[in-house]
Amino acid sequence: MSVNPPPTPAVNGRTAVVPLLAYPSEHVRTPGFFNQHCSEHGINAVMVPWKVSPAGLPAAIEAIRRIENIPGFVITIPHKQEVCRHCDTLEGLAEVMGVCNAVRKNADGTLSGRMHDGQGFVQGLLERGIPLAGRSVLLAGAGGVATAIAFELAGSQVGRIGIRNRSVDKARELGQQLSRHFPDLVVELNPARVEGYDIAVNGTSLGLHPEDPMPFDPTTLRQDTVVAEVVMQPDITPLLQRASENGQRIHKGVHMVTTQIRLLVEFTTGQAG
Repeated sequence: MSVNPPPTPAVNGRTAVVPLLAYPSEHVRTPGFFNQHCSEHGINAVMVPWKVSPAGLPAAIEAIRRIENIPGFVITIPHKQEVCRHCDTLEGLAEVMGVCNAVRKNADGTLSGRMHDGQGFVQGLLERGIPLAGRSVLLAGAGGVATAIAFELAGSQVGRIGIRNRSVDKARELGQQLSRHFPDLVVELNPARVEGYDIAVNGTSLGLHPEDPMPFDPTTLRQDTVVAEVVMQPDITPLLQRASENGQRIHKGVHMVTTQIRLLVEFTTGQAG
């Protein structure tokens, strides 16, 4: 059976170009979803990946400021925290967290950043029938994506979050931020025992490369623990493979993007679809 490729938007002189800044960029899947959404909704915009190293980030953003048919851009690993330094304003949780994954270029040339990853991740769980209110979550990581997810989980009224991170200082900083904004939330730092959690989330980039260690061993969790990813490529990471073999329910990283594409398109292009 033949499978038709997803539609791609036609490109012309009025096409808005939305770069996706990543390093490396070979693993990104967002452009395919973004472009399909634009094509299906008649939005004259296209996303292209830009492979931008951390050292090249300032020059890339300066170029974006000067190129008139770039209305905004999207950011992924490893730029989600550093890009905030180049924004003129941060909106919503991006201001609280100091992390953003989408930037809009305003009419006066200023840049405004916003964070959609946490919202996309949480919505992806809810749309697939995974309840959050009152649940306990083990979160691996304390970087940009993990921070966004932690805040959105807390806002969704989970009862307890355990943060596991290689840097104890970063884990403690995230824990303190959560406690300030959600005083009723129980926060545990690098918990030694993990079998009591209802959901376990990899909020790191571990799993992106074949040689990466797993962020945690799903066999140490309960059989009914949901194991969730943020890594989208490969589709089934070693963590999800191990969890599936262990009989646990898995939640793919791709769901974090598919549920937020509409938000990314609207914010970066100013066009609703």
